[in-house]
Order: sequence, then C-alpha cells, then structure tokens
Amino acid sequence: MSPTTTTILISSLATGTIITASSHHWLMAWGGLEMNTLAIIPMISKQHHPRATEAATKYFLTQAAASATILFSSTTNAWQTGTWDIINMTSPTANMLLTMALAMKLGLAPMHFWLPEVLQGSTIKTALIITTWQKLAPMTLIFMTSNTLPTTALLTMAMISTLLGGWAGLNQTQTRKIMAYSSIAHLGWMAAITTIMPNLLMLNLLLYLSMTTSMFYMLILLNSKNIKDMATSPTTSPTATTLAMLTLLSLGGLPPLTGFMPKWLIIEELTTQNFTTTATILALSALLSLFFYLRLSYSSTITLAPNTTTTKHKWRFKPTINTALLTTTLPTSLLMLPITPMIC
Repeated sequence: MSPTTTTILISSLATGTIITASSHHWLMAWGGLEMNTLAIIPMISKQHHPRATEAATKYFLTQAAASATILFSSTTNAWQTGTWDIINMTSPTANMLLTMALAMKLGLAPMHFWLPEVLQGSTIKTALIITTWQKLAPMTLIFMTSNTLPTTALLTMAMISTLLGGWAGLNQTQTRKIMAYSSIAHLGWMAAITTIMPNLLMLNLLLYLSMTTSMFYMLILLNSKNIKDMATSPTTSPTATTLAMLTLLSLGGLPPLTGFMPKWLIIEELTTQNFTTTATILALSALLSLFFYLRLSYSSTITLAPNTTTTKHKWRFKPTINTALLTTTLPTSLLMLPITPMIC
C-alpha cells in the first residue's frame, strides 16, 4: 500500500472518530461511524490473501448491520420524541436497539463472533487499530447515552462477555485471537460499570487502550504470531520478553500492576450499589482470563533460564516500531496502581 493511500486511510479513521465524538445529532454520528468502517476495510484486506478478504467481508457486514441498527434506533426515537439529539434517547425500544447495535460495534458478547476471526485474518498492526482506535467512537456514544441505556441488559452482556472472554481464550494458541478474547473480556468490565459510574468507564477505557497498545507493540517487536513464537523470543530479546510478560500480567489484572486498578474499583462500586452477584461473576471470570495470561507469560519466559539454543540470534527480520509511543504506553501499563487512592 502506497504512503499516500495509507495517509488517506489513517486520516479518514481519525476524522470519522472525531466526527462521531463531537456530534450532537444522530445523523452526524452515524456518518462518522460509516467513515470509520469504510477506512479500515482496505487496511484489513491489503494482504491480498483469502483469509484477509474473508476478515474484511465479515467486518463490513457486521459493522454495516450495526450502523443500520443505530440509524433505525435513532429514527425510532426521533419519531416518538421529535428530537435527533444523542443525549435525548428517551424511548425504551430505541435504547434497547442502540445497546444491541453498540455491543455489535464493540464486539460484546453475544455479538462477539466477528472479532476473533477478523483479528486473525488481519495483520498485527491492523489488529491493533481494530482493538484500540475503533473502540473510541462506539464508546463515546455509550458514554453520552449512559444515563438512558438499560442497566439490566448491559450487566447481562458484561457477565457473558467476561465469562466467554476468559473461557474461550483458554484453548487459543494464536496471539491475535488471545488478544481478541482479552478485548471481549475487558469490554465486559466496561459494560458493567457504564450506567453506574461513567467516569470509571472512561478510566477503564484509557487503561485498556494503553495496556493493549503496549502488548501489541511487544508482539510486533518480537514478531510473535503464536505461543511457539513467544516461547522462542527470549533468545533474541530477553528484555522485551520480560516487559511483554509484565504487560500480559497487567492485562490479567494481577496486583500490583496497573490492570488491577480498574477491576478493583469496578468491583468496589458494584458491591456498593448492591450488584453483588455481578461483582462475584466478574471476579471469578477474571481468574479465567488470568490463567491464559499466565500461561502465555510462562511460555515466553520458560526459556530465559535454561537457554538451550545453539545460535546466538535467530534469523528473522527486525520489524520497525514506534519507540516513542512504546515508551509512553508501557510505563502507564505497569506502574499506575499507586495512584489509586487519589482516584478513589
């Protein structure tokens, strides 16, 4: 893909997200979502491989259906209330349709089936964009309509997402699919707190973006597409492998790393609001996610001590990486837990 084409596509991605985030009218928000979708599809299918074409087709069909449902829900609300403002979603039917559509946009269970397959058919860099930047526009709409969204539906999807994200990630060997189910589980935590404390939703989203960005950049640096690649990565980059292990443990929510902070605060708030069943299920599902994070961390560090490799360096091309972005996101992913008392 030429630099001009790449620049146009990335600019369209940024513009679509900004349009949606700054909109007060549903038609403008819908236009931004469509621009986002149309810009990412060439980036998914640029490999000229049947799997990439399949991933682009699945992504387009899912996102088009979700956008159409958003437009239908906003039209239903405008028909009943006479307003197209995003913050004035007072129709219960429209709110339920909007919740389902945004869940499909994000990849929340049970509308999650497209996310692992699309990530597996994309490059690691495109998968990074899908799991981070593409979540911003739907999350902005969820944040703006959080006062009117149905709490029961969101809590149900949150429990299903966290359980499925942890359970389905157990038997995966491809790192992109592991990150896909990790994304589903983290989105479940965000959905659980959406209508109860939206500010905590934004904190969780920011930490999720920093941790996921750090992990994907580590995968790009180590050129690791499956667990076998992670197991052989210490022979070339022992320091990067150790940092990748810590980032995985932070994604799993292991204290004293950053990823423990949002889970702790969400469980505390759910318990305070008497959603003890939901808090218990989320806490137990976090153990499932932590298990496959620990397994991946163990496979990437088991060769650090008894290094039986006869060659000093493996024959592989070193990928380019944005060092400035990595040095910005990596400390945030690992060292923010001590500021938790100030947030509380």
